[in-house]
Amino acid sequence: MDAKQQKREKPKPKVQSVDLRYCGLDGKWYHITFPSNRLNDVLEKGIPFDGSSIPGMKSVESGDMILMPDMETAYVDPFFPVPTLAVICSICDAETRKGTKKDPRSVAIRAFEYLHQTGIADTSLWIPELEFYLLDGAEYMCEEYSAGYILSSTENKMSLPADFDDTDAVSQQDIKGYHMNVPFDRFYEVREQMVCLMEQCGIQVRYHHHEVGPASQQEIETELLKFPAICDQTMMMKDIIRRTALANGLTATFMPKPIYNQAGTGLHFHMMLKKNGRNIFYKKGGYADLSPEALWFIGGILTHGKSLIALTNPSTNSYKRLLPGFEAPVKLFFGLANRSAAIRIPKYANDSSSKRFEFRTGDATCNPYFAMSALLLAGLDGIQKKIDPTKHNFGPFDDNVFAWPEKKKAALTSVPSSLKEALEELEKDHRYLTENGVFNDELIESFIQIKMKEHEAVMNRPHPYEMVLYYNQ
Repeated sequence: MDAKQQKREKPKPKVQSVDLRYCGLDGKWYHITFPSNRLNDVLEKGIPFDGSSIPGMKSVESGDMILMPDMETAYVDPFFPVPTLAVICSICDAETRKGTKKDPRSVAIRAFEYLHQTGIADTSLWIPELEFYLLDGAEYMCEEYSAGYILSSTENKMSLPADFDDTDAVSQQDIKGYHMNVPFDRFYEVREQMVCLMEQCGIQVRYHHHEVGPASQQEIETELLKFPAICDQTMMMKDIIRRTALANGLTATFMPKPIYNQAGTGLHFHMMLKKNGRNIFYKKGGYADLSPEALWFIGGILTHGKSLIALTNPSTNSYKRLLPGFEAPVKLFFGLANRSAAIRIPKYANDSSSKRFEFRTGDATCNPYFAMSALLLAGLDGIQKKIDPTKHNFGPFDDNVFAWPEKKKAALTSVPSSLKEALEELEKDHRYLTENGVFNDELIESFIQIKMKEHEAVMNRPHPYEMVLYYNQ
């Protein structure tokens, strides 16, 4: 037997533990672990837990809650030293064992069921472009008498760690890092580890590369993957990125704007709908070869864009990224290959197998179950109402709108300028989310309350730059 055969026939270690993971309203994973010999019992009965301990989760409709594992999501966790099977769960009612109205994963499942009910399509395909920074160190604190942070990167001469002398002169300054090559792309091998683990866990990766930010900004992009599974896989990707970084002595952040005056970090969503295997967004001869259904879908997203952004950009930091000059869309319109547009139609996706469009406004502080479900529902609303984006001045515009005269720019619809404004828009416009039973009013209210508290917590605290401006006023 040769070495390759030995490696291939080496028995896999027996799983000793099962780790159940579920998502809260805040978009974070929570987990609970038990010995693998209890798995059959848990599959039948689930795991009870206290929903009141998860922010915003407990409601009048559900006291005790049950975690019900979905074994189709099971994968061997690549980080735990003890062989552990990770399984993603839905949060279910203790009596009915059905997903609760506030469970983010159940929201995505209901959104997919609603897609089928409409008869518009039977398959929804997505590509998330996940951007993040890999930093050598991050220290932060916020107390009554002191506040601040220090970020360090061995890639950037302006932010070197205190114990790093840059004697190899590889660190960069005053450049853009887009597709930066090795050795200047210092963490290529770390990014490669992440991608290998994602593939090992069943996530199909399209490619990865260094992004614009010279302090080690990264991007990993998947192939077109099916909704709602892509929501689970986005959570898995974030988990793999964060834990691989830590295993290599680094820290990963998905903050939209962690570094002043540097490129922000987004989570772009590519979308496609199919029915009976046919891409319903493609029709040869129209603008960018888009079908009427595609244009109506775009019209729905842009019409509800201001309220959608509360779900796709749900942090106070999100609105420090949504600024002109950083390829972050601040106007709600669409265009072909236009990176200043909220919705970009990729020029390279030019046949029936690839025709799609990209929502560029979102970021990775979002809860992927909420963000993708809401985008899908807004688009379906557009198809059902035949919302023509052109009639509402949503484009198409194929030039740089930031070079337009101010009066012409002012006629375009702007994205909200703060989390508070976005939440107020969501409060005014959420019928497209609730009238079909996918979201409900209580979930929207709880989400707004949680996020408004975050807005107030930030607004109530002195900002370090205010000291520069006003301390000696």
